[in-house]
Amino acid sequence: MAITAQMVKELRESTGAGMMDCKKALTEADGDMERAIDILREKGLSKAAKKADRIAAEGLVTIKLNADNTVAAITEVNSETDFVAKNEDFKVFVNDVTEMVLDADFADVATLLAAQHKEGKALQDVLNDRIATIGEKLDVRRFEKVSTNGVISGYIHGGGKIGVLVVLDTDSKDEQVTKLGKDIAMQVAAMNPKYISRDDVDQEYIAHEKEVLTQQALNEGKPAEIVEKMVVGRLNKELKEVCLMDQVYVKDSELTISKLVASVEKSVGSSIKVSKVVRYEVGEGMEKREENFADEVAKQLK
Repeated sequence: MAITAQMVKELRESTGAGMMDCKKALTEADGDMERAIDILREKGLSKAAKKADRIAAEGLVTIKLNADNTVAAITEVNSETDFVAKNEDFKVFVNDVTEMVLDADFADVATLLAAQHKEGKALQDVLNDRIATIGEKLDVRRFEKVSTNGVISGYIHGGGKIGVLVVLDTDSKDEQVTKLGKDIAMQVAAMNPKYISRDDVDQEYIAHEKEVLTQQALNEGKPAEIVEKMVVGRLNKELKEVCLMDQVYVKDSELTISKLVASVEKSVGSSIKVSKVVRYEVGEGMEKREENFADEVAKQLK
């Protein structure tokens, strides 16, 4: 397969490796981007195992909870520009969508858009009105509704750039539990763990990482007899980064999240389990439209 300059550029942006190293990796991988990333990691040339997807589209993530924190909704509504995402009419519309999700059950976005908005017409029609008024494409991208007999806490970061819901299974309704949930939600917003605990880790992920780490150690010239121990150590270190309960608590480096939960359990006299985490980040996996602020303003004045 012919390796293009664009492919090399994308791999370089995604890994931080040098241009020639990226070209060699792509050639060895026969153009397979994911395999090329693994090859660079195995050779210790990748500075970070970043995803190729660029986080891009603008908009807002909003959350709503019911009065006793047992039901919650989270939605993402996109706009083309950050300028519009800060528009008050847009914010009101996003809040309306989230309240609709909280108050009823919808199978998917299409069902939600067909439901009646408080203006007396379908949400899709209200969305179309907003598009006509604001002058750029808007999109109700995704939503989720969660419920529990325990406690749900939420956190919004960056004025709506990231939203997190954390579901805690517990018999306690103590305010300390709600605060714990919010602290964990802040942790999730900051550290973006892949899994809640090691029990949730995909075995394919484990096998893949062992393969990459083994090859990495062999390429470093480490003796075969100690490679296995090295891989176990490096894998454990990696799992501490991707598993929420093993992560170091961002507000207190003396604690892990599991120790934080244990301390609150002791304080309230009830068991607490993090059973679900929902994290939305605006524009995850979407291509960003490059546009400067002056262009955004000019469009609003037309």
